[in-house]
Amino acid sequence: MTHHDVVLVGVDGSPPSLAALDWAGAYAKVHGMGLHLVCAYSIPSFTAAALDGGYAALDDSAIAEGARAVLDEALERVGPLGLRATSVVATGDAAAVLVELSREAALVVVGTRGRGGFAERLLGTVSSALPAHAHCPTVVVPYRRHDRTGADAAAADVDDDASAGALPVRRIVVGVDGSEAAEVALGRAIVEAEAWQAELTALAAVPIGTTTSYLAWQPSAADHEAVLHDVGAGLDVVVDRALVEHPDLQVRRHVLDGTAAQLLTEFSTAVDLVVVGSRGRGGFAGLLLGSTSQAVLHHASCPVMVVTTKVRDEEWGGGAAD
Repeated sequence: MTHHDVVLVGVDGSPPSLAALDWAGAYAKVHGMGLHLVCAYSIPSFTAAALDGGYAALDDSAIAEGARAVLDEALERVGPLGLRATSVVATGDAAAVLVELSREAALVVVGTRGRGGFAERLLGTVSSALPAHAHCPTVVVPYRRHDRTGADAAAADVDDDASAGALPVRRIVVGVDGSEAAEVALGRAIVEAEAWQAELTALAAVPIGTTTSYLAWQPSAADHEAVLHDVGAGLDVVVDRALVEHPDLQVRRHVLDGTAAQLLTEFSTAVDLVVVGSRGRGGFAGLLLGSTSQAVLHHASCPVMVVTTKVRDEEWGGGAAD
């Protein structure tokens, strides 16, 4: 498997990680990629003063054996998909392990809302360390319970009536603010829309009452209607430019009042994938490592894909500083 044909997924046996595994498997199937499953764990450390005799022989063989069992079950779960699949047990911080392994992956997928272990620890680090430092795009799959029954539940194929996000992906929304990072995200959203044959919507947010430039193309004008018009024109320019090599793809465009975090979170209840960029100039892109990204990643009802300019630079050999 090469750098471009492996989907990396973190598993720990919990329902959230299995939901992420199901999503990653579907993604790999659609894109013709393989899967690389990782179960990471940290060995507890103790100070000598806390131990009788001053030392302890810590045997982690039982932990490693349990991690191996988790991976074996995960491999069996994705077996029916007929994918190339490999797995590894790794020691160390889960986010750090995934960041390093992402060097050899096309995408890294993790779940949230875990009950202990790997998935729970990632609730904080996925929205910061992993998306910011991964060498490929990151998808965070939320764990949500819902009321699917019968054929719909069987089609979802997720344990405990938990939703891994609607599969297959039929509706995608991408946040666009005119920044370089947002354009990178838009480019990736276009690729995903074509692969899934999904509807794609490009969304620009205009905070109500703003008097300063929020988007890269937005003038500091007090006339809100004029701002909406100008942002819409800018959105058309950016989307049309991105579609030059994709003439058959139709992209819906929306300019709406509100913050990017609020609007993307709302859209996440009606779409199957939200795509956002990082390292932009203002807007949700510039704040991706702050409150906006936390809101989207932690409150979205569907999977969220984070694409950084760092990923683009590495793919193009730009080597830009982090």
